[in-house]
Amino acid sequence: MTAPIPPLPLGEEFIQDAHTVAARLRSTAPVRFVELPGGFPVWLVTGHAEARAAVTDPRLSSHGVYDRLERMRLGDGADTESRFAPELARNLLNLDPPDHTRLRSLLTKVFTARAVAPLRPRIEAIADELLDAMEADDAAETPGGAGEHRDLLADYALPLPIRVICELLGVPFADRDRFTAWSRTMVAAGTPDEIGAASLRMAGYLGDLVERKRAHPGEDLLTRLVHVSEDGDRLSRNELISTALVLLTGGFETTVNLIGSGTLALLRHPDQLALLRERPELLPGAVEEFLRYETPNNLSSPRYATEPVELGGVTVPEGHFVMVSWLAANRDDRFAAPDRLDITRPAAGHLAFGHGIHHCVGAPLARLEGEIAFGRLLARFPGLALAAAPENLRWRHSTAMHGLEELPVRLHPAP
Repeated sequence: MTAPIPPLPLGEEFIQDAHTVAARLRSTAPVRFVELPGGFPVWLVTGHAEARAAVTDPRLSSHGVYDRLERMRLGDGADTESRFAPELARNLLNLDPPDHTRLRSLLTKVFTARAVAPLRPRIEAIADELLDAMEADDAAETPGGAGEHRDLLADYALPLPIRVICELLGVPFADRDRFTAWSRTMVAAGTPDEIGAASLRMAGYLGDLVERKRAHPGEDLLTRLVHVSEDGDRLSRNELISTALVLLTGGFETTVNLIGSGTLALLRHPDQLALLRERPELLPGAVEEFLRYETPNNLSSPRYATEPVELGGVTVPEGHFVMVSWLAANRDDRFAAPDRLDITRPAAGHLAFGHGIHHCVGAPLARLEGEIAFGRLLARFPGLALAAAPENLRWRHSTAMHGLEELPVRLHPAP
């Protein structure tokens, strides 16, 4: 079967009403040739079984994918300012074995559940500091009252993972506004000029940081990567920059969405909120359900077919791109009543952290941060409530990430 001409265009609804669009796509075909918002033609995988098959099929390659994307998007004569920074393009997400195996082996030991467990006291302290500040600001605005609404994303969900990953990597927290702005532009459904410019600034920033770690070693993870030697093999400068990108942006982009979207899900399902308050031992499983229900990553990184590939009843032609919607796959009927939030649901099977060799290396840290963030928030504010109608909330203009623009809440019930 050849690709239909033209591809099915997906617009703003794909971002703002993602689950409805995903259900419609799954009901017609779990693999469909579409045009994403922004104009990118791709075979989109929305079924759970098909997603697992796609990311484990060696004929769907990540190697050199950004070179192919740049040639397709911009052509050979495009302004270099519009191109994605080459230092960032060959990152862990866009490599096949053996290059991927080599880089990943240097990171997996650092991010095991056992390795991140000692971070718990520091993450708890950061969460408590942020909650203290929220409560103080709330009281100052309306003494003795319920206070004005607060944006849970800006006050809590965003600064918590950013502070954690900055301390872990040795990145100055004072630089957060710059690198978060670049990161958000890079994952947004923006223009090549905007994405290219942001990537060049991010690459320059991380390159300078790598050189500072080389000249002035610290006790942080990035210093360890700069100076690590695995059987005499060291990471090149570009490998260090691209790895720093994956760790830095991956260390906060997904977790802020987990905290924000998970809180919204709980506040919209008071029965589940009450159950979690009554049985806090359910928290680890609840985090898994939040990850499934509103998956922080919408789409996988792109792969391309090195030969014609049969997938989900269609043939993906050689050279075409394939992307998996983790968000859609996690609402597949592989799960009982998939559109229902159920914090007692068995945790196994969701694809929020991907699958196969590109399974998220930072998953143990994200889970730990999620447990702490929700546990501390719910314990501190028993009257936490939405301060906006759910239908008025907006999702970020990104096909890569699935997260809210803001989440207005009241910390205490109105008098």
